[in-house]
Amino acid sequence: MTDLAVKYNAINLAQGFPGYRADEELLKLVDKYILLGKNQYAPIMGVLELRTNLANKISEIYGRVYNPGTEICITAGATQGIFTAVSAIVNKDDEVIIIDPAFESYEPVVKFNGGKVKRSPLKSETFEIDWKDIQSKVTDKTRMLIINTPQNPTGKVFSIEDIQNLRKIVSNTNIIVLSDEVYEHIVFDGKKHESISKYPDLAERSILVYSLGKTYHITGWRLGYVCAPEELMKEFVRAHQYQVYSVSTPLQYAVSEYLLLKEKYLELSQFFQEKRDFFLKCLKGSKFVPLECSGSYFQLLNYSSISNENDVDFAIRLTKENKVASIPISVFYEDKRQSHLLRFCFAKDLEDLERGAEKLHKF
Repeated sequence: MTDLAVKYNAINLAQGFPGYRADEELLKLVDKYILLGKNQYAPIMGVLELRTNLANKISEIYGRVYNPGTEICITAGATQGIFTAVSAIVNKDDEVIIIDPAFESYEPVVKFNGGKVKRSPLKSETFEIDWKDIQSKVTDKTRMLIINTPQNPTGKVFSIEDIQNLRKIVSNTNIIVLSDEVYEHIVFDGKKHESISKYPDLAERSILVYSLGKTYHITGWRLGYVCAPEELMKEFVRAHQYQVYSVSTPLQYAVSEYLLLKEKYLELSQFFQEKRDFFLKCLKGSKFVPLECSGSYFQLLNYSSISNENDVDFAIRLTKENKVASIPISVFYEDKRQSHLLRFCFAKDLEDLERGAEKLHKF
């Protein structure tokens, strides 16, 4: 869809990357550490200062103490973290449960490692997790359960009840939880991010994946990190060292110092809620119907009052004719089900959001 947006000079509200510059203060820190000579290989698990600052952040926010020397690894983005985590744990014929709709990288990496995917769809309309369905898919071959909160593409966030249901399902099993929490600091309307790290019994069997790119508007830097108990992290690093070896050294030092400015991530929810609310205000009176968005920087819009076209065809037509690019939701589902929903990214300048909404009003 991004390629299509470029070809037709459309406003790109499709791909999930910020449409504005990163903080100049952070950019200057990169220059600082390049000039200080921090340009050679970083340690395999990452610069210790960065891991230490991340451990402190997690401890302060979620109460979990990860050992920065043995339980945190810096990755080339969250996608690599997911790939490496699955590679470290899943073997041929192991079963992995994925909640549908799912981020596009989950299933391919499971299959790449010889695993078998079982998908559990969210409930229609509400997008609530069907924990009974997940329980029905658990067998003695289930090796991993992949969860994502806040969730891409629906914007749903885990509740305390979801956590309790997850606990019941994985207790007394050998299931490893892979928790994708890349939008941890983007939660709206007074809700809280229920990180798996907050719950000791779950944290002991979980690999948590985070994105510094999402947090600091620097997706092109490809910086993420993974947290896990030492025994799981040992397995993770065995795969990590042969996949990427290490991650950009000066960027790690720059982010490490920038992390000390806690307001930069603590104020993200307000920052993005203002963008979400602005986008919705601009859409008011249009034929597109917004669904609830509790987290992430994606807004789902229902277009069923406009067209009966399948979402892929409608999204392509919207890009070509109306010059606004979005993502059809069916591509996130195994069965490509049709629900007449498109995903729009509101991590953009207000001007682009306003112009995009004006074009959507033309239907």
